[in-house]
Amino acid sequence: MVEAVLIDVFSLPANLQNNIQGLLHNTLETIEKCSSIHAPCVYVMCGQREGSERKDEQEFLLPALRGFQKLKRRLEVVCALTTAAALYTIKQRLDEKDLSIIKVILPTSRKDLMKVYIDHLFTAVYQFEFEDLQVVSDSENLQISEPQGERQTLPSQDVGLIRTEIQMYLESLPSLKGELAILRSPLIPGDIFLHGFTTRTGGISYIPTLSSCNLFSSSKRRDPQVVVTENLRRLANAAGFNPQAFHRVKIDHANGVCIMGKTEPASYDGIVTNQKGVTLAAPGADCIPVLFADPVRKACGAAHSGWKGTLLGVSMATVNAMVSEYGCNVKDILVVLGPSVGPCCYKLPHESAEEFHRIDPKCVRLFDSASPYVDIRRATRILLERGGILPENIQDDSITDQHQNITFCTACHPDKFYSHFRDGANFGTQIGFISIKD
Repeated sequence: MVEAVLIDVFSLPANLQNNIQGLLHNTLETIEKCSSIHAPCVYVMCGQREGSERKDEQEFLLPALRGFQKLKRRLEVVCALTTAAALYTIKQRLDEKDLSIIKVILPTSRKDLMKVYIDHLFTAVYQFEFEDLQVVSDSENLQISEPQGERQTLPSQDVGLIRTEIQMYLESLPSLKGELAILRSPLIPGDIFLHGFTTRTGGISYIPTLSSCNLFSSSKRRDPQVVVTENLRRLANAAGFNPQAFHRVKIDHANGVCIMGKTEPASYDGIVTNQKGVTLAAPGADCIPVLFADPVRKACGAAHSGWKGTLLGVSMATVNAMVSEYGCNVKDILVVLGPSVGPCCYKLPHESAEEFHRIDPKCVRLFDSASPYVDIRRATRILLERGGILPENIQDDSITDQHQNITFCTACHPDKFYSHFRDGANFGTQIGFISIKD
């Protein structure tokens, strides 16, 4: 069942007011007749002339909007200077109501264009169907506009213009939830390395569990890649790295490591480099983003260490890659564990907790319970020390000076961090990042 209807009159000129009013009236009438049980939300998308007031732009549509009692509370006109701005505003309305099934009624000439906008601004969470902006006189059904045969594609130049329009609009949006904040470790020398751990503030993601500096997009979440790219651009500007030379691990929850400059594996949870100006990153939303720095050989790395990766030794696998590839001495390597779910909050099934108990009984609390509390940070430190990393070269939540602590519990600080454990499936993601300065 359609949850929302988007009527696109954005490109229809105002000098055709009577025609637009008639089309819109007939379209709304058909929607109302077909929606006697469930009235969908209806959004009318129209263009706004530069310098004009929104209400002035809507006045010519008002005669067509009057009298639709069933739709009255669910009917909204959205005027904007660009299609990107109008469609993104409508997306916010859809997300506020958690709506995903949308019918788009628009002129045939706008359909291929609209599909490109939708491909960029929405994810696979949403379902769209398209129909012509006209009504079949002897039927209550709208005439389906989907053409027979294969979908036509826009010229690459037009697609590029749409991307630029979207990018410029997103860049114009204000930051949400305060300024962008980056946590840095005093252990990693700032004259050699650029590094940090992000928090959730300072981006443009508006969905509550993703707000505001979400740095990961997937087909199962409502934040599209273009929004994540804009968040990353803002982070790069604040931190001082090049977003075009940014490489994030491809999570497999295992212990594979990618060596920059060599063939990239299909998936990996660790990444290392000795190239200057290349930024490596590991995500985390409870899992530990771990950063590695060797100031002697000038090499660095990043790893994503969840409970599975921790047990599989992903942190030491990253260390070993730095040793074998760049001739690092394990005693020179500095390791910093970023914000992650703490032993205060994190539980695992007893069978999984047993494996951490074997590493060290102190890694598990309430061991005899069905879901004991587990300390994946302590387990990571123990495995690193067993691998030869010096205890003083590891920074985690055991740091003496708590003013220098950056290994906060993500689940305990909803104002600062994302947490899968706390927020559920539609969770946001922060990252740890590191690069060698030019």
